[in-house]
Amino acid sequence: MAEKVKLSKDGSSIDFVQSDSLPTSLKKFRQSPEIEGFYRFIFENDLQKEAFEILDRIILQRKAKKAGAKKEAAAAAKEEKAAAKKEAAKGKKK
Repeated sequence: MAEKVKLSKDGSSIDFVQSDSLPTSLKKFRQSPEIEGFYRFIFENDLQKEAFEILDRIILQRKAKKAGAKKEAAAAAKEEKAAAKKEAAKGKKK
């Protein structure tokens, strides 16, 4: 059976086994020692509900940030277009 997750000496953090290379695929990422240790810690400490809530909150924040960035980019493009029209109108008047 797999080893239990190791806590740091002061108990404030989890000690993970770190791999030397980054996984290249999603399957390899899930099987990496760091992620496997994280999953084991959540399961052994019965934190599935809490982990889901935290990850759900992170996903919602990222979606909101992405939507905000899209709105800002659209507003900036609209302003640039308006400025270009003004420049074109000034050029025609002269």
